[in-house]
Amino acid sequence: MKKILVLFFCLVFQNNLRAQINEIGVFLGGSNFIGDVGKTNYISPNEPAFGIVYKWNKSPRHSYRFSYMQSAITANDLDSEIPGRNLRGYKFKNNIKEFTAGMEFNFFDFNLHELLKRKFTPYVFSGLSYFAYDELYVVNGETKKDYTESTLAIPMIVGVKTNISNHLVLGLEVGARYTFTDNLDGSLPKNKNLAPLQFGNINSKDWYVFTGFTLTYTFTEKPCYCAE
Repeated sequence: MKKILVLFFCLVFQNNLRAQINEIGVFLGGSNFIGDVGKTNYISPNEPAFGIVYKWNKSPRHSYRFSYMQSAITANDLDSEIPGRNLRGYKFKNNIKEFTAGMEFNFFDFNLHELLKRKFTPYVFSGLSYFAYDELYVVNGETKKDYTESTLAIPMIVGVKTNISNHLVLGLEVGARYTFTDNLDGSLPKNKNLAPLQFGNINSKDWYVFTGFTLTYTFTEKPCYCAE
């Protein structure tokens, strides 16, 4: 994970030297889990989440976006409306540390160099996420950690944003991650010795969702897509 953070900051400073408009800031919000334990609500934040966001705006319509996000994810069967889960009573806590890269697309022109104009646009984002998590297993109703693992996820983010000053952009977004694992909740351990402990739907991958606000600061020179 330290190597990922080094790569993140290298990308920031490399792009700064190319004199394109940049944005760097923070994400603050919450996370929730969708899988074989707990509630099945798509948007139901129950743990705090935070991160760092960097964007390299190539045009008023699209940006390359890089981020590092971190959060715990938790779920409890007692919160579920599914009778079988409620009776089973499993619960878990996992830790997500995620690096994401991809492209953000604005539905309306978002030219931040028109300083006297308030801009607003919905946007979508997708790309590829790489994240670390704990491999879990459940024995006698108690969730335990086996080891730390990492895998990929596909982020799908929708949001809206506006410039609140000459250099600040405020956004609100919801981002679901379709993961390449089914064991964020301990339902399908990779360790073959723990195979008898698996439960739930083994043909369905886990999801986690980040919901919250982004606040970014814009800087560097006027890019080539602006009129002189």
